[in-house]
Amino acid sequence: MEKKNFVYILECSDGTYYTGWTINLEERVRIHNEGTGPKAAKYTRGRRPVKLVYFEEYENKSEALKRECSIKKLTKAGKKDLIDSKIVL
Repeated sequence: MEKKNFVYILECSDGTYYTGWTINLEERVRIHNEGTGPKAAKYTRGRRPVKLVYFEEYENKSEALKRECSIKKLTKAGKKDLIDSKIVL
């Protein structure tokens, strides 16, 4: 069974957004909020706590990384529009 790949957006405590990729979404958000260790992102360390506000799921890493790159190129307003467009049930 192939692992799922997630592209995600976190909202940081200062109102900025962080976009990333992972195969374990829950664990990755926990690491961002702990802010320690080799896998902790420097960007989010000083902007904790972070909150998961958006994610997409992909079957393969290549597709997920391409999508991550395209989201990172969006303006803050573009990311906000993307987040707001996601319907949460």
